[in-house]
Amino acid sequence: MNLSHKLSLLLFLVTVLISSKTNAQVTDLARVEYTYFPQDKSENTFSRFRAFVNVPFQMGDDAYLVSGFEYRNVNMELGEPVPFNKTNKEHFQNFTLTLGFTDKFESGWRYAVQGEARLASNFEFTLVRDDLIFGGSVYLIKDRTGKDEENPPEKPWRLVLGINYSTTAGRPFPLPFVNYYREFAPKWSFGLGVPKSNLKYEFVPDQELQLFATLDGFFANIQENAPIEGTNLVGENISMTVALAGIGYDWEFIDHFVFYVYGGHTIINDIRLRDSNGEDVYTIDDKNNFYARGGIKFKI
Repeated sequence: MNLSHKLSLLLFLVTVLISSKTNAQVTDLARVEYTYFPQDKSENTFSRFRAFVNVPFQMGDDAYLVSGFEYRNVNMELGEPVPFNKTNKEHFQNFTLTLGFTDKFESGWRYAVQGEARLASNFEFTLVRDDLIFGGSVYLIKDRTGKDEENPPEKPWRLVLGINYSTTAGRPFPLPFVNYYREFAPKWSFGLGVPKSNLKYEFVPDQELQLFATLDGFFANIQENAPIEGTNLVGENISMTVALAGIGYDWEFIDHFVFYVYGGHTIINDIRLRDSNGEDVYTIDDKNNFYARGGIKFKI
């Protein structure tokens, strides 16, 4: 295997280890982006800044250790009246450290395992135990994209299967990760799976359009809790679950650096406060609305 093939394989492995908790494509190495959700028919708005980066260490011929860091900053402007005190409950942050390991079976399949530690909270005061969330993932990967092959297939493809478990409240079971990628015609490719599926077309060199459907969201602890007025219910954390579809544009303006912008509309939009058992205590917003996301990423 020549040097360029080794580098491409290494970079691919880095991002496989983080793909289950993001909606990024598995070839992304680093990313800086901004997301905006204006909440239709209300005075509420949601925005998020997000960045991540990963650093690999080669441990053997096919074995790699990968460390990563991700930061998310979420702002919710609650312009509508709500039955709880909004003070210090509209701004949340998320810090995630990951450590993964991958190696190859003799059959050609590759396995990867990853652990993560995350702080997700409104950080009103000092850290508390409920701010800390642990998680883990296991993957199997079959890669026929030709990045590590002398004779790549005519129609390159890649399959990633995995599960992810988190101590997040209300998630007592592992969640699946599935991604099947295939180039089926010149300038055309598709990805099928969870949390993202898409169809891409390279209409000019280094510029692509895509149709996509994906899942998004966030979870964070509320340190001082949020008692719901007129009830015995208490919101102890905040959760957002979104399913959306739309169109995206990617422009590789420098080798491996891509500017992108996506726009679409939500199919499911559920922002709510929950108690310590993961039960909903108050729905902040559940109306579908416009979605926009853009940024710069570094990819192979």
